Amino acid sequence: MEAIKRIISYPLSVVFYLFFGSTLVVFHPLQWLGVTVGGAKWHRGVINLMNLCLLRCLHVLGTRIRFTNTYQLPKDRCLILVANHQSMFDVPLISWYLHKHKPKFISKIELGKGIPSISFNLRHGEHVLIDRKNPKQAIPALSKFGKHIAVNGYAAVIFPEGTRSKDGRPKEFAHTGLKLLFKNAPEALLVPLTINNSWKLVRFGNFPMGVGIQLTLEVQKPMEIKDYDTNELLETLENRVISAIKI
Repeated sequence: MEAIKRIISYPLSVVFYLFFGSTLVVFHPLQWLGVTVGGAKWHRGVINLMNLCLLRCLHVLGTRIRFTNTYQLPKDRCLILVANHQSMFDVPLISWYLHKHKPKFISKIELGKGIPSISFNLRHGEHVLIDRKNPKQAIPALSKFGKHIAVNGYAAVIFPEGTRSKDGRPKEFAHTGLKLLFKNAPEALLVPLTINNSWKLVRFGNFPMGVGIQLTLEVQKPMEIKDYDTNELLETLENRVISAIKI
């Protein structure tokens, strides 16, 4: 069965990338139009539609997507969304499902240029681009970002592993970015997220893509920052994210 999947993954991957690439190209000028004509609100609407289309592209590969959430997340306060990181598809997954909370991402500075739609969104969508090799740039940028999401009631999205897991096994969480967000947005609700199987989409690299994958996003029990000391908060948070990872 795996051999058959590998064979059919080649033509399906070609079709997928045609749809995926076309989506990014089409939505680039639409984002510009949204920003120019309607400002941030229109831009968010365009981005929400783009992320939905990007997820729909995965159906070409036979991907099934499931969201699980038994908690009522407030829409009138800022959130800090903390997730494990397995592939680039984690971003539209979170962006679409939690779009009502206006998610804003922490991204590496290299992604801020050269990629249709994605780079434009990162530069104009109130996200933050950091240079991970330059703490003098990254730390003030993260502090400012934390204050920004607190004032505007946005949801900050952070992948504490830093880099993607290539086999689904979680990497050790880096704590600097989390601590800066806790300090600058202390009233935010902390929401652990667990992503499963997105690494299988790129288990062979960027080509061919994995087929017949069930991709899941599970919202774990939210946490109030003020209810924990910092070390306990970090430990509990990491446990909630990784405890639901299925290898």
